[in-house]
Amino acid sequence: MTLSVANSSDEPVDQNTQRMETVSLPEDRTVTYSRYGLPNGTPVLFFHGTPGSRRFAQLFDTIAGSTGVQLLAIDRPGYGRSTPWPDRSVRDADQFVAPVLDDADADTADIIAFSGGAPYAYATAATLPARITRVDVVAGATPPHLTDEQPFVQQLLGGMATTTPRLLSAAFRAQTWLAQHQDPSFVVSQYTSGDATDGVSERAAEIVHEDFLEAFTNHRSGVVTEFRHAASRWDVDVEEIETPVRLWHGTNDTNVPLTTVRRLESVLPNARLQVVNNADHLQTVLRSVPEILEGY
Repeated sequence: MTLSVANSSDEPVDQNTQRMETVSLPEDRTVTYSRYGLPNGTPVLFFHGTPGSRRFAQLFDTIAGSTGVQLLAIDRPGYGRSTPWPDRSVRDADQFVAPVLDDADADTADIIAFSGGAPYAYATAATLPARITRVDVVAGATPPHLTDEQPFVQQLLGGMATTTPRLLSAAFRAQTWLAQHQDPSFVVSQYTSGDATDGVSERAAEIVHEDFLEAFTNHRSGVVTEFRHAASRWDVDVEEIETPVRLWHGTNDTNVPLTTVRRLESVLPNARLQVVNNADHLQTVLRSVPEILEGY
C-alpha cells in the first residue's frame, strides 16, 4: 500500500521559492533555517530528527501553506548549513532558537519536533517559556532516565559517540556515500519497521533521502554531538515544563518504544499522548504533522 501524503507535492519544490536564511551567532558561528508554508503565516518552529536537516520540513510545505502556517525549519549546529558547535549541551538550544525567532520577527511560536529533535524542543520550552506556546513531539526521543528499553542500535550509536566519536563520524561518512548511490528506500528503511515503501509516497521518500544527504553537506559534527546527548542525562528537567505538550507516537515504532513515551507523559505536567495506530517511526510523522497543521 502506498499512501499519498496530503502535504507533499507530486513535483519537487522549486528551490528558489524556499526562503533560506543564515543568522549570525556568537563566536563566529551561524545557524541556517528555511521557511516553508505561507509567508508571514503563523510561525511554527520545526525541529528535524537525528540525523536530519531543515529540508525534512519540505514534506509539509503545501499543507502548511494551506493552513496559514509558516514553518521555520532550523539546521541544528553541525547539520546542513549551520556551523558546528560540538561542546553544546541539550539545554543550549535556546541560544540558536531565539536568534531564529528574532530574525523571523516572531515574538512567540509553537514547536513541532520529530524524533531526535525532541530533546531540543523540551529544552527550548524550558528556557524560553514566554516565547513557546505549545510543543508537538512526534515519534520523539525520551529522556534517558525514563528509558529502560533503548533499542540496541541506539545504544550502539550512543556508545560510539561517547567513546569513539571519530569512528562514528567515519561510519556516517560511509553511510552518506552509500545513500548517494542507492535508491531512496535505503534511507527510508532506517525509519520504518517493515517494507520501506509501505505508507510512503515516492516524493516523500525522495525528500527523506535529500534530507539525509543535506544533513551531512558540510559536517558530521551534529550527529556525533546529538548521539552523545542521547546517551547521557539531559540537563533539562522535563518534569518542570509547564508549556502544553502533545505527544504523537505510533504503536509500531521500533526506534522509540511506546512504553517509554507513556512514562514520559506521566511526568510532564501538561501533556497529552495521541497514539497513532499501526504506524512506525516515519509513518507517524507523515500522518501526524498534517493533522497538527490542520488545527491552525
